[in-house]
This record gives sequence, C-alpha cells and structure tokens, in this order.
Amino acid sequence: MRPEYFQGSNTVHACSAGRDARLYVRQDARRYTGSASVFLLFFFRPPATVQPHFMAMKHHYKFCFGPWNISEGQDPYGPTTRPAQSFDWKLAQLKKHGYDAMMFHDDDAVPDIDSKSDAQVRKESRELKKKLDDAGVAAEMTAPRLWFDPRTIDGGFTNNDPKLRRYAIERSLRCIDVARYLGTDLMVIWLAREGSYIRESKNARRCVDYLVEALDKMLAHDKKIRLSIEPKPNEPMDHAYVPTIGHALAIAQLTRDPKRVGCLIESAHAILAGLDPADEIDFAMAFGKLWSLHLNDQNGLKFDQDKPFGSANLRVAFNQVRALERNGYGKRGEYVCFDVHPFRTTKPEHWMAHLDNSRRTFLRLLEKARTYDEATAKKLIADRNYAALDQMVIEHLLGD
Repeated sequence: MRPEYFQGSNTVHACSAGRDARLYVRQDARRYTGSASVFLLFFFRPPATVQPHFMAMKHHYKFCFGPWNISEGQDPYGPTTRPAQSFDWKLAQLKKHGYDAMMFHDDDAVPDIDSKSDAQVRKESRELKKKLDDAGVAAEMTAPRLWFDPRTIDGGFTNNDPKLRRYAIERSLRCIDVARYLGTDLMVIWLAREGSYIRESKNARRCVDYLVEALDKMLAHDKKIRLSIEPKPNEPMDHAYVPTIGHALAIAQLTRDPKRVGCLIESAHAILAGLDPADEIDFAMAFGKLWSLHLNDQNGLKFDQDKPFGSANLRVAFNQVRALERNGYGKRGEYVCFDVHPFRTTKPEHWMAHLDNSRRTFLRLLEKARTYDEATAKKLIADRNYAALDQMVIEHLLGD
C-alpha cells in the first residue's frame, strides 16, 4: 500500500486510503529522513479531526499562494468559466487545505487602493491583519500591482513622463505601508512594464538610473523593508530591462542598501528566458538573496502559462527541489509559493486541484531529492560517465 501525502499547517502527514488500521515497520527510513534507522508508521483512515503525524524531515517547508491563484478561467480569447469567489472564501480554502501563508498585491489587501486615503489604507490593512491572525495565516509579502493602472501603459518606474514615474514610486511606498500593517517585511517588485515595445522609444541606460532611484526611495521609506525583484524576460513588454536573476542582483548592487534588495525566482520566467530554474536558484542563493519563490511550470517559449509545478518538466522540477534542499531554502522562514492557475477547463468542484497537485508533486520530489544516491552519482561524475548518470536520474524519478 502506497501512502498518500498531504501538508498540514505545522507538519508533513501521511495517511493511506485503506479502511482498516494497519501497522507497518519501514526499513527504509532514509527515503524520508536521510537516516538508516527503523521507524514505525501507522496507516489508517483518520477521523476528520485527527491526522497521524509523519516523522519530522530535515527541515520544514511552509507553503503559500495568492488570491489570484484561484482564478476564474478568463483568457485573451474568452470569458470566465467559473464564478468569482470572495476573498473570505479563498482564505477559507487556503486554511482548509493546510497552507501557511498568503501573498498579496496591494489592491488584494486594500481594493481600489488609489482611491483610498492613508487612514483608510491603514484601517483596511489592519482589518485584514486581524482576519489573517484569526485564521492562523501569515502574510508572506505584498506587491504593488502597477501594471493594471492606465498611467503605467508605457511603464511605471521607467516611464518617459516624470509625473507617471512619481505615481509608480508613490504607489510602491503605500504598498510598503500595507506590508508593515500586515506584519511582513517583504515587498516583491515584478517589473512587468519596465521595458519597451521598440528599443528606440526609451533610453535603456537612463532607465537603469530610474530603477535605482525608485528602489532607493523605497529603501529610505522604511528601514526594515526588504525588496525582492521578480525578473521576467518579456510579456507584457516585448523586452524587459530586468530579464534574469543576474540582472536583478546587479541592480541591487547599485542601490543605497544592497543588503535589503534580493530577488524572487519564478520557474516559468526562468524557462521563458531560456534558463534552467535550478541554476537560477543556486545563483541567487550563492548571494543569500533568494527571499521568495514562485514554483510553477511552462511548456516551451510561449506566453506565461503558470502550469502546476512539474506538469510539463518533471526533471526540471526535481532539480529545483534539489537546489532548494542543498541551499537550505526555508530555514530562515522563506515560503514555497505556488504561482499556478487552474486550467480553463477546470470545474468549480476541482478549483483547488492545481494548488494541491503542485504541493503534492513538490513533496514527492522532496522525497526523491532526499533519497537520491549521491555517493553513486559522485563516482559516475568522477568517471565522467554522464550517460550512466543520466539514466540513474531517470530511473530514480520513474521509481521501482
């Protein structure tokens, strides 16, 4: 009998779909803990209020998603396929399915934020914080949703109009205030429209200065805020000024406080840049600058798909988990966030499947990462026998 895995708010659990309680003695504890010691697992169908605890792993991963990840199915070619749901419903689903935190755009936290006074922003943010506290859910980060506003059609921070650049900065400062009210010190900056459709329309050298100026003003606004840049090579702009993690970390070095400027890696964005997400993870963590993470998947170099994690590139997903493990991601409180969307064909009764499947895949690949035969791999690498190494990885992922 193969156990089913799911993640609760505090620990990893295992249970079986079997009807009767059974006792198993497992000799292969290394599959889950890296240890060769024997341990016991009880497999039974638990009551709704009881979950059998799984043995503690090397370190605990915490999971989250954003309210936008429970989307209604609209795409550029057709309308929604599922009814809209309230924020309270989405928060209840997040809690019910055992996630630890929620990501927020500024206008997820404070709808119509541009029309609100500072006092209203403070009041609504604190009301949301109480709601999160009551649910036992943390706010992982905030992010200014600049790309929706008509004033940012040609960019926010890199707009040719100084008045519109000022709007983008002021909106970002309010987003920092929201982060503080929600109890997080992390603000993510997706530079969605910071680029150009035709290169002659902007001075790229000057735009670097504009970006640094904007980041410096954010750092000065709050001495505790950390800024996490999320790069993407294209879409919605034809060419982005910060397409990769290397670009993000280079920009960070030009700011007034580089220690407080890091990055967020999204799997699909790295793939769209023609890069391996695992390499991007290793690179960012070599600098100690990977502060958040959007795991998802992408089928080739096309539009940003936000497919469930591991859906298209299982081996690429495996190597991302290995990179997170070897670098100790999560030990400083970082979350594993799934920025995934349901397929347009998804029925409302299956609305959470893309998120739960992503987490399930992550946990199964975590098991694979922790049972990977490093000793044999080292021997094959030393012998430069990469054909055998390649097959070893394939067979490890295929399982017994």
